[in-house]
Amino acid sequence: MNCLIKRLKTRNSMNKIYTFFFLVALLLSFSCNTFRKEIKEPIKEKKDEGPEYLFSKLKENELKYDWFIAKFDAEVTLDKNVNTFKGQMRIKKDSLIWISISPILGIEMLRVLLSADTVKVMNRISRKYFIGDYDYINVMLNTAFDYDMIQALLIGNDFSYYENNIFKASLDNKQYKLSTQARKKLKNFIRNENDHDRLLIQDIWLDPETFKIVKETIKEIKKENNKLTVLYNAFEEHNGMLVPVDNTYEVKAENNMLIHVKYSKVTIDEPKTLSFTIPKSYTLME
Repeated sequence: MNCLIKRLKTRNSMNKIYTFFFLVALLLSFSCNTFRKEIKEPIKEKKDEGPEYLFSKLKENELKYDWFIAKFDAEVTLDKNVNTFKGQMRIKKDSLIWISISPILGIEMLRVLLSADTVKVMNRISRKYFIGDYDYINVMLNTAFDYDMIQALLIGNDFSYYENNIFKASLDNKQYKLSTQARKKLKNFIRNENDHDRLLIQDIWLDPETFKIVKETIKEIKKENNKLTVLYNAFEEHNGMLVPVDNTYEVKAENNMLIHVKYSKVTIDEPKTLSFTIPKSYTLME
């Protein structure tokens, strides 16, 4: 942790700070459940109806909420350096994601607030702050994420504002698999030119009993050397729904990253404050 704090204090290490933020924003081996039921009929006997059936079951069993609150423990491996920290996360659906990061001793180190268009970060150690958009972060980190994608990846749901009718269905290792080679954002939700040009290569693995996402891989057609793999290793029941509480995010890019996150004290639909007030003494990150 001392090594992490020194990097955050260094004025000329902004790329590392943004990389660390990217890890936070994404928090922010897939499930080996025994296969006990027969493969569903639409896959086995009605192949053409398979994708529609599976997607409807995926949506039916997604986490439905207005507020998602959790504490978490995270382990981040970046360039063979391993750092652990604790934090809190609060999501107001389709509106704001609030994250507080603390080292083991419990003193807040970073606070992050994500909205549909804006990224805000407060670095408590260096007494600096950042306010920008996703394009700036994505260009710097060579990624292609927006608010909806980050929100979905944190709670194990599918992306809300992308095409649903272009998947193919198959079986893989006794799990259902949905695949697409060119998934686009829906026109009504395109905000900029990057959204218009972005095409995702995406594979989703579903548990055959719960229809929850247990594994997902994502590439962007223009950046096929970059790949995100998400593994939802364990689930807990909350409000009659299954919530992924042990998640692994593996980013393969110029700098490989591995993030392991465990949620605890999960609550659904209990509103919380999302305070983010930048002290006047803080200076803007350049």
